[in-house]
Amino acid sequence: MPQDAFHIRRLSQELDRFLRGGKINRISQVDKDELTFIIYTGKSTVKLILSTNASNARVCLSEREKEPLAVPPNFCMLLRKHLQGAEILSVVQKDFERIIELTLKCTSDFSECERVLHCELMGKYSNIVLSEKGIVLGALKTTALLDDSHRVLLAGAKYAYPLPQDKISPFDGAGMRALEQSFYETHAEGYENEAFAKFIFEHVSGLALPTAREIVARAAKVKMPLWAFIGEFCENAPNEPHLKTENGEPVDFFAFEIAGGKAMPSLCKAEDEYYSFRENKKGFADKKRKLESAARTLRKKAAKRLQEITERLAESEKAEENRVKGELLTANLYRLEKGAKSATLENWYDEQGGEIKIALEPLLTPAQNAQKYFKAYNKQKRAKEILLPMQRAEQRELSYAESILSAINAADAEQDFKEIEEELVSTGALRAPKARIGGKKKETPVPFREYEHDGKKILLGRNNLQNDKLLRQAAPDDIWLHTQKYHSSHAIICAQGGQVSDETVLYAAELCAYYSDGRDGDKIPVDYCKRKYVKKPSKSKAGFVVYTDYKTILVTPKKG
Repeated sequence: MPQDAFHIRRLSQELDRFLRGGKINRISQVDKDELTFIIYTGKSTVKLILSTNASNARVCLSEREKEPLAVPPNFCMLLRKHLQGAEILSVVQKDFERIIELTLKCTSDFSECERVLHCELMGKYSNIVLSEKGIVLGALKTTALLDDSHRVLLAGAKYAYPLPQDKISPFDGAGMRALEQSFYETHAEGYENEAFAKFIFEHVSGLALPTAREIVARAAKVKMPLWAFIGEFCENAPNEPHLKTENGEPVDFFAFEIAGGKAMPSLCKAEDEYYSFRENKKGFADKKRKLESAARTLRKKAAKRLQEITERLAESEKAEENRVKGELLTANLYRLEKGAKSATLENWYDEQGGEIKIALEPLLTPAQNAQKYFKAYNKQKRAKEILLPMQRAEQRELSYAESILSAINAADAEQDFKEIEEELVSTGALRAPKARIGGKKKETPVPFREYEHDGKKILLGRNNLQNDKLLRQAAPDDIWLHTQKYHSSHAIICAQGGQVSDETVLYAAELCAYYSDGRDGDKIPVDYCKRKYVKKPSKSKAGFVVYTDYKTILVTPKKG
C-alpha cells in the first residue's frame, strides 16, 4: 500500500496518542535513507523509524533491531545537536498531504524553543527537514541553489512545502460534485466499479488505488452522493488496521477491514510487519548477491591459478621425451655434423623399432644440442616436483571457494551470512566493514541449525566456521555426517552416551543432503561415522576435515 494521505492521517493520529509528551533519548542513522529515534513515553521506551526510502518511505513505531552506521552522517549529528532530549508536543498530518510533522519542544541550558521535523513521504521525493520558525536548519536530502526547483533545502533558507498535486481535494465539495458529474457524462452507457475507482485515484488527491476501491465499494451501500461520501470517509472513517498475507507472507496493509485480512492492534504494527518483511527480503537478497560476487571472484582466481599450473604441468610432461632425445643425440655424436637443422635417428626406446626426427639448432654443435635437451629435461623434472604440490593446493583453494558458495546458497536468513562475511574478509575477498565509533557492539552468536528426532538433538553448521565450531564441541561418540562428493553442512547427532537409531541417522542424512549442493538431486550419498574418527589437519582451511571408519547411506534431500 503506498503511503497515501488517507492512511497517513490515521497513522499520525496513532503516533500522536503514543508519543505526545515523550522525550527523545537517542538518535541514530542506519543507512542513507533511514533514521531511528529512541523515545521514552513515560511508560515505556519505543523506537520510531523515519524512512525516506523510495519504496519503503514511512514514519512508524518498530521493534526491529538495526545496526547504526559506523560514522553518523552530518544530518544525524545535526538532529542530535538540536533534538536530543526534546519533548514531543504533537504529531500531525499537514492538511491532507503525505507529510507528517513532529512539533518538538527543545530546551537547553540557555534557551527554549519549538522546532518542527517535517517528514515528507512522497516516494522517491521523500525527505526529512528540520525547521525553526519556518527557517530550515537542515535536511536529509538537500538541494543546491542551481537546481531547477522552487524549494531551497539549505540551512538558513525559508522552508517551503512541496507543490501540491494537480488533483482535487476530497474535501472540496463543489469540485468533487463537478468531477463526479463529469465521470457520469463520459460513462453514460454504464461503468464498472474498477473504472470509477481508477477515475477517483487519478483525479482526487491523497488516495491510493486500493483506498479508492474501498470508497467506491462503501459508497454503494450508503444513501449519500459519492462526492459527499468521499470527504466524509477520508475525515471520519474509523481506523481498522488489517494486514494482508499470502502464503504466510505480508503483502499489504490497510487502515480498513479487507477480505482475508488479519486484524492488527495498530496501524503502526501492521506497517512494521509489512515493511520489515520487505526490507528483510531485500536485505537478504542484497547481502547474498554481494557475498556471492566475492565468493565467485575467489573461485575464479583459484580456477585461473589452477589452469595455469595445469598447463605448466602439461609442458613438463615432455620431460621424458627430452631425455630420450638427449641420450640419442649423445649416442650418435659421431654421425652428426654442426649446422644440421634436424637429425633422423633410430629410436632404441621405441618397442616397434621406429625412427625419431629430432630438431637441432644449426649454430650449436651436436654435443651442445644434446646438452640443450638434457637441460630442458632437468628443468621440466624440477618444475613437475614443484608444480604438483601447487596443483593440489590450488585444488583445495578452489574447493574451499566452492564450499563458501554452497553455504551462501543454503542460507535461510540474513543472519546466516554473518560468519560467511567474516570468512570472506579473512581471505581478502571482501573489505572489512568500518568499525563503529565508540567500540564494537556486543554481538549475539548465530546458533546452529537445530532439529530433533527420537529424542536425539541434531545440529548442522551454517558455514565453514560453524562446521569447525560444531566439530570442536562434539563428543567422541557423537555421529558426524557429511555428503559424499558434494559441499554440505556438517551434521552432528548428539548421542549423549546412548545408541543412535538407524531412523535418526537417516533423518539427519536427509537434512545434511538438503543443506548441500545436491539439494535438487536424488539418491545423494552421505557419509557418517563417529566424531572420534574425524580429524582436522593442522593449518587446513575452515570446514576441511579427513575421516575414516565411515559408512555411506543414499538419501533424498529433505528439510525436516
